[in-house]
Amino acid sequence: MSTTAELLQQASDLFPDEVVTTAHVRHFDLPLGAGRFALITLDNGLDHTKPTTFGPQSLANLDAAIDQAEKEAADGEIVGVGITGKPFVFAVGADLKGVELLTEWEHAHAIGKGGHDVFKRLSGLAVPTFAYYNGAAMGGGVEVGLHCTYRTVSAAVPAFSLPEVFLGLVPGWGGCTLLPNLIGADKAVSVIIENSLNQNKQLKGAQVYELGIADAIFEGADFLEQSLIWTAAVLKGEIVVERPVIDRGEGWDQAVAKGRFIADSKVHGAAPAAYRALDIIAAAKNGDLQQGYDAEDQALADLIMGGELRAGIYAFNLVQKRGKRPAGAPDKNLARPVGKVGVVGAGLMASQLALLFLRRLEVPVVLTDIDQERVDKGVGYVHAEIDKLLGKGRIGQDKANRLKALVTGVLDKAEGFADADFVIEAVFEEMGVKQQVFAEVEAVAPAHAILATNTSSLSVTEMASKLEHPERVVGFHFFNPVAVLPLLEIVRGERTDDASLATAFAVAKKLKKTAVLVKDAPAFVVNRVLTRFMGEIQNVIDEGTPVEVAEKAVEPLGLPMSPLVLLELVGPAIGLHVSETLNRAFPDRFTVSPNLKAVVAAGKRGFYVYDSGRPELDPEVAALLKQGDTVLTEEQVRARVLDAVAREIGLMLDEGVVAEAQDIDLCLITGAGWPFHLGGVTPYLDREGVSERVNGKRFLEPGTASVPA
Repeated sequence: MSTTAELLQQASDLFPDEVVTTAHVRHFDLPLGAGRFALITLDNGLDHTKPTTFGPQSLANLDAAIDQAEKEAADGEIVGVGITGKPFVFAVGADLKGVELLTEWEHAHAIGKGGHDVFKRLSGLAVPTFAYYNGAAMGGGVEVGLHCTYRTVSAAVPAFSLPEVFLGLVPGWGGCTLLPNLIGADKAVSVIIENSLNQNKQLKGAQVYELGIADAIFEGADFLEQSLIWTAAVLKGEIVVERPVIDRGEGWDQAVAKGRFIADSKVHGAAPAAYRALDIIAAAKNGDLQQGYDAEDQALADLIMGGELRAGIYAFNLVQKRGKRPAGAPDKNLARPVGKVGVVGAGLMASQLALLFLRRLEVPVVLTDIDQERVDKGVGYVHAEIDKLLGKGRIGQDKANRLKALVTGVLDKAEGFADADFVIEAVFEEMGVKQQVFAEVEAVAPAHAILATNTSSLSVTEMASKLEHPERVVGFHFFNPVAVLPLLEIVRGERTDDASLATAFAVAKKLKKTAVLVKDAPAFVVNRVLTRFMGEIQNVIDEGTPVEVAEKAVEPLGLPMSPLVLLELVGPAIGLHVSETLNRAFPDRFTVSPNLKAVVAAGKRGFYVYDSGRPELDPEVAALLKQGDTVLTEEQVRARVLDAVAREIGLMLDEGVVAEAQDIDLCLITGAGWPFHLGGVTPYLDREGVSERVNGKRFLEPGTASVPA
């Protein structure tokens, strides 16, 4: 058997570019005369924007620090050992860049075992150990603390999580085994499964304490000082930490069953990570820690060598890196300042946009509409949303007053937009209406003002074609709900100039949106892919396949919702409008479903009713459906849908709608909520062999979003 040091050295040789975390040991006398103490500080030498991670050399450094503490503890030189992080960051877990490089199961297994071998030494020292969660802690950062005897947390911690399942892994350095044994299976399932699958939801310091993960909580300003006073009191016996008795009976089994229900509802069995984590949690009921660690090592290695994790890391990198440096964006120095924003329209979408611009830019925002009642309603919506933020304590009274004072509504565009730098329209999705709106705005807005359209499918070039200055028109397509979905498709018309485009990207960044540059092509990216996807589902229903078979066919993708539930969310009328737009552009591939037309004509809001709490086909819709007699199986439906999507994406890339396949994936992840384990969609199409079957080639190079050869 290789020693831990040998395992880590082998792993380190595979990963020469690791950002290495040091583990400094310093000694001091604790308050209250409690004795000499050793404190290990994890620090990669970079500021808080580059959080501390654990690669192989970093683990070796921590191992060496524990060597020193172990000897001092055995010799009676210290009464305890603590571990903390650099300012604002405790540690955020394994270095994923290293994981991407692994090509052998044995090497992946060594990473899991190496982490366990180092971390579990903290629970085996001759003196108590303390973790001081001073800042952001995720994954292995949380787990190293779970191996300690006691934990404190700063009230200022902004993000604390075990996000592995979200990426396609399990918490594999003790998380699946230790957390349920510390706080019970029910709470552990919430942290490991539910939060991960809920878009990687983070805990704040107070929640970490309330869950019982930390034994004490202190304010951020003097967190370490207060933690050390508390530590001294614990060591002197003045404070006794009481922990609840864990339910190891039926409650444990029910928690695991709840986790399986959550996993089924989110990924429908399509990604293995959640189920592997739940198996380990189920087995941890007997309290045998080593058995749990061995199972974590096995699961970690299997998942690292699987496609879902590689797609998950690819997706994570798209969102964290490519999403922050948009491909094809012009020089940001060309961007003009935006000191006032105009919004044409005061309906729900326009009001959401006004709120977003107001909150992020904190500049005057003025809404206009065709009558005073609509204007008042739009401004009223923004005021009500600000009041909600105030009520939740997200903003103070002064800020609420200031934001409310910045938003106004007028009927006269000349009055509202004469000094606006950026005007966005969110009016009816009809070319003539939008052209008229832009002509009216151009007549009154300053010469430098950007004219942005929130169109979801219409040509930006055609919209600008009748203006004197079409170069300042840009597509600025948000996704609903605006506050939730990060994507912003920025559309360059044929005449859009670099300064206008640069300003659009600069505004997008201030809005904290993920901006992707797209060509002015029908329905841009997300709506084109989704309409082709949904269109094929509607085609098979129209031809005769039962609705429930068509819906179930795509469950193995683990999408956030079924196609017809998505149609309900979008609105059948909007879905029909986009399909008609695309049918005009590409009649050979995009159909207009007669059944969807009938549903819209009947004024139905969707295909389903929810009388039983579950979606069931609305009898009135069922009566409207006219179907053929071609009935396909789930497998046949799935193959047809995936083939259609692969073909469409191939054509979009040939047309240059975006720079690369990566941008399509980034759009689907951030604009449609497609899961990380698919990597958006192109890694999945590559993995399933669909890309080569349809287009004769993969979308991505082997080793991108897949295990390197």
